Amino acid sequence: MIEGRTAVVTGGASGLGAAVVRELAALGADVVIADRDLAGAEALAARLAGLPGEVIARHVDIAEDDSVRTLCAELAERECSILVANAGITRVERFVTSDPASWEQLYRVNQRGPMLLAHRLVPGMVERGWGRVVLVSSDGARAGSWGEAVYSATKSALFGFAKSLARETARAGVTVNVVCPGPMRTPMLERVSAESPSLVADLERAIPMRRLGEPEDVAGVIAFLAGDGASYLTGQVVSVSGGITMQ
Repeated sequence: MIEGRTAVVTGGASGLGAAVVRELAALGADVVIADRDLAGAEALAARLAGLPGEVIARHVDIAEDDSVRTLCAELAERECSILVANAGITRVERFVTSDPASWEQLYRVNQRGPMLLAHRLVPGMVERGWGRVVLVSSDGARAGSWGEAVYSATKSALFGFAKSLARETARAGVTVNVVCPGPMRTPMLERVSAESPSLVADLERAIPMRRLGEPEDVAGVIAFLAGDGASYLTGQVVSVSGGITMQ
């Protein structure tokens, strides 16, 4: 049961994050939307006011250590038991012509930010004897993705982190898992496809289910991993991709 527990969802103001917020709040969790877009987070919280769980908005820029520390200090009394590290950014470009100076932002948002949040929130989970950490990576990080070498590198780092943290916290009742969405109909894809008009059609042809994923397709899996039903599942990497990658 996640009813009455507090969840933190980064990048929760839109796209996949918003679907996760809605799913968890519908199940009775109190959800903190942690996002750089505070106005968007507040608007979503207002729209979800009628759900069983309380939804509140908080500002965070997970690329900035001080911002993460401030967020965690603000939430200190809430006993956060669920962390969904969903925020992420990408940049599509050939690796050999990329500027190494541009790699830092992807590293800080996609890799270091989730690690820093876990470093702040997991000790409380361990102390209370219950916790769920779900890291959102990408199937591009598992299989490779043209033009996203740096993005894939930062996102694939979450695999090793999750498995190692899962081993450290398993006896304390804390699980750590990774969800890898395949091609999703999200604002991030819309921004990328605006520069490559044929991208969506090409992706749909490659997916066995012949459609892009919707945020709700992934949100249900994340909600499962955040609940008691997944209490014996930790250190795993789960693809939600319509079959485009299979193991």
